[in-house]
Amino acid sequence: MPSETEWEYACRAGTSTPFHFGETITTALANYRGTDWDYEGTTYLGNYGSGPKGQYREQTTDVGSFPPNGFGLYDMHGNVWEWCLDTWHDNYTGAPTDGSAWIDNDNDYRILRGGSWFSLPGGCRCANRLRGYPGYRSSSDGFRVALSAPRTLLGQSW
Repeated sequence: MPSETEWEYACRAGTSTPFHFGETITTALANYRGTDWDYEGTTYLGNYGSGPKGQYREQTTDVGSFPPNGFGLYDMHGNVWEWCLDTWHDNYTGAPTDGSAWIDNDNDYRILRGGSWFSLPGGCRCANRLRGYPGYRSSSDGFRVALSAPRTLLGQSW
């Protein structure tokens, strides 16, 4: 699994907007709850910023159902929350600066990123994070395999 830093870098794919495809999100670009949700007397909106409302598929979609980001990665927004290696910290004070996972406390909670099919659009932003207990199982949680790139020396692979 990627570290939280690696996950966000991969999600953004060189962008600085809330979503790798721009300022807002649509259900044509990702699988999330694109309809308003009335819960315990509060209505949560199915759109983000000036973006339109969309559909709510109520389940995961096949990987590759939506366009990839600039790095060629699919489903970085929505579909399933993705686990990261890091333990939960309330903020980034003291975080590693080399992109490695931050696992220096006794916290049982881990980081989830990306939002899911059940998430409202704001939950799918590149910068949004959630804490979760690894023993909890849900159809809205998943993981992404990460590999280290091969090292090169003077243009030669090792």
